[in-house]
Amino acid sequence: MVEPVALGALGLDAALGWPARVHARIGHPVGGFARIIAFCERRWNSRHFSNYVRRAGGIATVLLLLAAAVGCSYAAEKLIRWSLGQWAWTGMAFAAWPALAQRSLYQHVLAVARELDAGRLSEARRAVGWIVGRDTASLDEAGVARAAVESLAESFCDGVTAPLFWLLLGGLPGIWAYKAVNTADSLIGHREEPYGPFGWAAARLDDVMNLVPARLAALLICLAAQGGWRVMWRDHGRHASPNAGWPEAAMAGALDVRLGGPLRYDGVLNDKPWIGEGGRHIRAADVRRAMRIFLRACALLWVLAALWELSP
Repeated sequence: MVEPVALGALGLDAALGWPARVHARIGHPVGGFARIIAFCERRWNSRHFSNYVRRAGGIATVLLLLAAAVGCSYAAEKLIRWSLGQWAWTGMAFAAWPALAQRSLYQHVLAVARELDAGRLSEARRAVGWIVGRDTASLDEAGVARAAVESLAESFCDGVTAPLFWLLLGGLPGIWAYKAVNTADSLIGHREEPYGPFGWAAARLDDVMNLVPARLAALLICLAAQGGWRVMWRDHGRHASPNAGWPEAAMAGALDVRLGGPLRYDGVLNDKPWIGEGGRHIRAADVRRAMRIFLRACALLWVLAALWELSP
């Protein structure tokens, strides 16, 4: 029997996102991952420990996360199949739905675009601060627009393409294993202290799990924009991440703008290279253009999911 689990999850996410009322009542599943990570970090990431012990603690944290994610989702999948029979795909779609972020990502970037369109720079800085880690207080209009577009491109991989990829490949255990690792990378996968050796395993495993999805996301962005190929191939290596540079370079080429460049984190200037160098500086209107490309790229993902699940 055909089981359109991924299509069902994509449809639920596109229609509902993760509703605020649901979040207020029960939170979000990644909150459980965050609590496990915080518990382990308090016990295994003391600066009094050697780097070897801290790295071992980080590996143990990732293994514990994966055991929880895969174990719970495997049990849930078995329970759903036992209780719903031929309609199990509907229950599995509901169980996978929170791991996708098409709608929430679009809405967050839309909030930035609206403030920029209205000329409210301080509100635009505040809105973009919800989706980026850089300092936003001193960003000009171009800086806010650049931050929003970069986040949209990178999160198209982390929040949409990669979860869907692992859902198609590994069912519920696959998608929730990815979300566990990606959450760990976001929280502790940093070279800087206080993480360093403790976050090594999370960062490296996240790199591995995003290897194919990042390149797929870049390909879909270029297809959706009908351009950007040259910049994608030329500039993807200018990003510090082995994966994030692919969708960002694709988006920079698609819009013919420059992304990346010097950024401030916690007051410290990071002199990062430009991606799309030679193109023009970004403008507020480019955020809307990036959002349209994002929607078309998501539609292409739906097509791929349909071909995977519905083909005989």
